[in-house]
Amino acid sequence: MSCGLVTPQKCETIAPVRALLLESLHPQATAILADAGIDVENHVGAMDEDELIDALDGVELLGIRSKTMLTERVIANSPSLIGVGAFSIGTNQIDLASAARRGIAAFNAPFSNTRSVVELAIAEIVSLTRRLTDHNRFMHDGVWDKSADGAHEIRGRTLGIIGYGNIGSQLSVIAEALGMNVVFFDNAEKLALGNATRMATLDELLATSDIVTLHVDGRRGNQGIFGARQFGAMKEGSIFLNLSRGFVVDVDALKDALVSGRLVGAGIDVFPEEPKKRGDAFESPLQNIPNVILTPHIGGSTEEAQRDIGTFVAKRLRDYVQHGSTSLSVNLPNLSLDQPTGSHRVAHLHLNIPGVLAAVNNEFANHGVNIEAQLLSTRGELGYVVTDVAAGITEDAVSALLAMPATVRLRVLS
Repeated sequence: MSCGLVTPQKCETIAPVRALLLESLHPQATAILADAGIDVENHVGAMDEDELIDALDGVELLGIRSKTMLTERVIANSPSLIGVGAFSIGTNQIDLASAARRGIAAFNAPFSNTRSVVELAIAEIVSLTRRLTDHNRFMHDGVWDKSADGAHEIRGRTLGIIGYGNIGSQLSVIAEALGMNVVFFDNAEKLALGNATRMATLDELLATSDIVTLHVDGRRGNQGIFGARQFGAMKEGSIFLNLSRGFVVDVDALKDALVSGRLVGAGIDVFPEEPKKRGDAFESPLQNIPNVILTPHIGGSTEEAQRDIGTFVAKRLRDYVQHGSTSLSVNLPNLSLDQPTGSHRVAHLHLNIPGVLAAVNNEFANHGVNIEAQLLSTRGELGYVVTDVAAGITEDAVSALLAMPATVRLRVLS
């Protein structure tokens, strides 16, 4: 049975389901969703707000990477949307609060490309410390410049990691295995791995490190956290990497630090403004500066990582559609659910206020609906109760649940 779209944003059928996947996601994502009976449409590039609103007409699932912005305006004009997958680590491209208020589950891939980002960081640390960028340029220009000037081993040098999450901590382990001394700074309490040392302040880390690398998340509070003052606090002749978010670094201040010689190298994979699709023009103040590696946001762009991300996020979307599972959702209460035990599964997202569970069960009782299993989870302002019921659920029972003032979204899975 399907309850149908009784009131806007509150109840919808789960079949047939349409999915729109943007930004050239890995084919594995399409395969997983299609195998679940979902109609999948793929699009190569990103979309702006108006394009996305038009494209989401009648679409239940959206898959994006980092260029497409799922804003409050898009969400408000996409009443059929029930789930969005960020095929990336970050979710700052999604208005998570607005999505939650409208009952749209959001998922990401917090671990799938960690190793790829770490390996790029290690490659850049070695390349910049050995001045491989300069030597490569000289050779292509026909100049044989065999010299050890300015080239160093990374063994024994100090790596300062800002942001000790999944990527920062794994980078810590690998860098230490290569003989580096590791220090880190994080605003949250983090367990130091191996022989890594936690620094009490950011300035202490900057004054200690030969190489500084940023691995912070995309929260708004991190915007512009690294500028002229921070570059001025770094050791003379040090190296800087940013493989996290473009908006956290003042690129003009970085250019000044490089041109002045305070920094001897940099590796930058993310930028404040990035082209929307492959082949678009790119400009940056950091172009054509010696011993600077510029890469087009490819930290997680390995075939292995993209396959793993496509698999991980697509499975989360599939399980949400089929079973109502919100496990690892970044904006809704988390429930890990398997196949329904009854004839129907009723997934009720509601405001987290006292008495809602009792009211839901009272409506089931009033309409003669027998409960076979039930799970409840809350998160902030929202609660999520999933109930497996025996045969006999009626449209009147569904209508009664929809009429509850606390109801945000109701799905009946047959």
